[in-house]
Amino acid sequence: MDKYTDDDIQSDHNNQNKPDRSSNKSSRTTFFLSALGGGIISAIIVVLLFTSDFIPLNNNNNDDASQTHAQPDSNITTVAQTDQEIDHTVKSSNIAETSEAIVGIINLQQQDVWKPSQEVGAGSGIIYKKEDGKAYVVTNQHVVEGANEIDVSLYNDERVKAKLLGTDELTDLAVLQIDGESIETVADLGSSKDLKVGDTVMAIGNPLGMDFANSVTRGIVSGLDRSLNIDTNGDQQPDWITEVIQTDAAINPGNSGGALINIDGEVVGINSMKIARQEVEGIGFAIPIDAAIPIMEQLESTGEVARPFIGISTASLHQVPEQYREHIHLPEGVEGDVVIAEVQPGSAADEAGLKQFDIITAIDGQEITSIVDLRKYMYSETTIGTTLHMEIIRDGKQQSVELEPSDRPDGQ
Repeated sequence: MDKYTDDDIQSDHNNQNKPDRSSNKSSRTTFFLSALGGGIISAIIVVLLFTSDFIPLNNNNNDDASQTHAQPDSNITTVAQTDQEIDHTVKSSNIAETSEAIVGIINLQQQDVWKPSQEVGAGSGIIYKKEDGKAYVVTNQHVVEGANEIDVSLYNDERVKAKLLGTDELTDLAVLQIDGESIETVADLGSSKDLKVGDTVMAIGNPLGMDFANSVTRGIVSGLDRSLNIDTNGDQQPDWITEVIQTDAAINPGNSGGALINIDGEVVGINSMKIARQEVEGIGFAIPIDAAIPIMEQLESTGEVARPFIGISTASLHQVPEQYREHIHLPEGVEGDVVIAEVQPGSAADEAGLKQFDIITAIDGQEITSIVDLRKYMYSETTIGTTLHMEIIRDGKQQSVELEPSDRPDGQ
């Protein structure tokens, strides 16, 4: 999820000892970004987050220490310890099996036309499906961003070439396809909706590169439905909100794209970023698996995510050049910060009569006061082919228009 405009969030990008390419990758939301080689900071994945403090995962290891409680009856104590040992054995077995489905994602880029592609960063991925001789891997979009080639390092250290099937910047997800001949273990996908604050979870991935492959850290679910603002276009303004799971399980650079699992070994989240500030410890984030699965399915089948398209580009009021401000008249007491900068000919917006400098104030009765509001409503509350009722301000007067979103045209 590496365009994030909050200086407190970065996505976990590349491993150490890699050339610093952050100058080539602007913010991506500190959400979703930056685990690639030496810090290719992109949302959001952002996948480029707005803050330089959100990085690919932190170093706060949680002690897996058990507590013992005195029991008045020694027999009861013995039984309790036996149950605990059996439970621990089952959990360890589940973790070990899931670990075999966690892979390394190697981002290879060509630095010079006369030289072959070189490794610039590494992250993690999850083998979630095997079918018809092929295996499918989900990772973060920021982990594979800019790659000319992608290698996948399997549990047994074998490296195989991967085909990138599709990426989605808003959710900071990417799906890869590899040869399934050597794949024996596929991760079990659980459900994030069943999580509760305080539940034990473990993060599995490759912190700081492949030297520490399949590292496991333990923590708890610290928060659910956390909302993070993300900058997906690098203009230092939030234009998307992503919902994530907060955990204190240690997540470090290179963990991006790895699994957050429950005690049964089921994947409940995809590790994506953390807050990296000196005064902060143990605040990492994962994409809920329930939100990720529909995106994974679309990327696997079509290579992209279908979202409603109306054919406009927008800007905030302060982004409108001074010489054009005279075209914008916002009535006193009316809030609005979404200015139409351009209308695509032949689009739904064009057919509805929308024009440059119109200010969008509401859709279907839902107040729209920012680009974040607009995108969130369009992509979360509307569907392709449904009729939208949009309120706008034009020349200082309020007007209503109706339009029907379509699928995004090829190349748009």
